[in-house]
Amino acid sequence: MIRTHYRRLAVLTGALLIAACATHSTTQTTAAALDRILAGDQRSQENRARDRYRHPKATLLFFGIRPEMSVLEVWPEPGWYTEVLAPLLQEKGHYYAGVIAADPNSQYVTRRLEEFQQKLAARPDLYGRVTVATFAPDGADVVPPGTLDMVLTFRNIHNWMARDQAAAAFATMYRALKPGGVLGVVEHRGNPAVPQDPKGKSGYVNEDYAIKLIESQGFRLEASSQVNSNPKDTKDYEQGVWTLPPSYRLGDKDRDKYAAIGESDRFTLKFVKPAK
Repeated sequence: MIRTHYRRLAVLTGALLIAACATHSTTQTTAAALDRILAGDQRSQENRARDRYRHPKATLLFFGIRPEMSVLEVWPEPGWYTEVLAPLLQEKGHYYAGVIAADPNSQYVTRRLEEFQQKLAARPDLYGRVTVATFAPDGADVVPPGTLDMVLTFRNIHNWMARDQAAAAFATMYRALKPGGVLGVVEHRGNPAVPQDPKGKSGYVNEDYAIKLIESQGFRLEASSQVNSNPKDTKDYEQGVWTLPPSYRLGDKDRDKYAAIGESDRFTLKFVKPAK
């Protein structure tokens, strides 16, 4: 009787372990899911062409993303990464789009938000479970504190610096994360020999400056990656980072030269909210 009891207990324990393993993705299964999504028909040829500069698979795997996570992307419009993150998280996890605050006095912001909403509405099969919330980097919470496993922000720090809101933005991200949660950051990397412009007018941000800024809000730097580096980027252009593709702010002037350089050199940093 006792042996039968232990035998049944062992079978039940094994079944629970198998079930638990089935709900937690590995690096390999996540990578396979990303391969499928990156090849999906929701992505335009124009967006696919930027993979060689943005390295979405390697970047997201470096941050440690898994399909069962709750993930906030800050200021995702026009939705380049939304096309990857929302499908990855739609079944087991949750994707939060922390959009820019509406501004009736800005046609650019209005158009940006409208186009993003149109993107979501066009594919309810992929984006029907997306939660859209306003991320206003003024100290207001975007989600209830301690909600998220991961926050991601791509090339936004210079925008917040221009508004003197960078510290408040990262404080909001810190509150939104669970203890032990991850913050993934990608930004145009400035020349460390050039003092940082606190307004970030060139679009470039010195890596050390960003690390100090983010750690001042309580985060701890865990790792850095060169996956999005570009040594061809000299960072000394007439129109700042927007001289390079895809903006080409100088129009046809030296366009071939800037096309050969490619998109900007970028740092890729992984921070953690310390567990309490």
